[in-house]
Amino acid sequence: MTQEPINPQNRPRPTVIINQNEKSNGIGTAGFVLALIALFLGWVPFLGWIVWMLGLIFSAVGLTRQPKGLAIAGLVISLVGIVMLIAVFGATFGAFA
Repeated sequence: MTQEPINPQNRPRPTVIINQNEKSNGIGTAGFVLALIALFLGWVPFLGWIVWMLGLIFSAVGLTRQPKGLAIAGLVISLVGIVMLIAVFGATFGAFA
């Protein structure tokens, strides 16, 4: 049998709650950041395209982890950017054909 420590003032002890359930999704965050960088570098041949594809891949992998918010945002930005990039190149090369 365990005994409670004697509290001479007979006051209740304060309860301290530590919340350690804060999780982060590093891969999803990296995908989001790369997608944002790709918005500015996406028009630079090869360098921007690599950054865009890395943002797309990291965001897609980040969807498998919790929380998914930034991973979804990065995936949407990457997909919209890639569609715009293909449309611009299609229109450019179509005009010269």
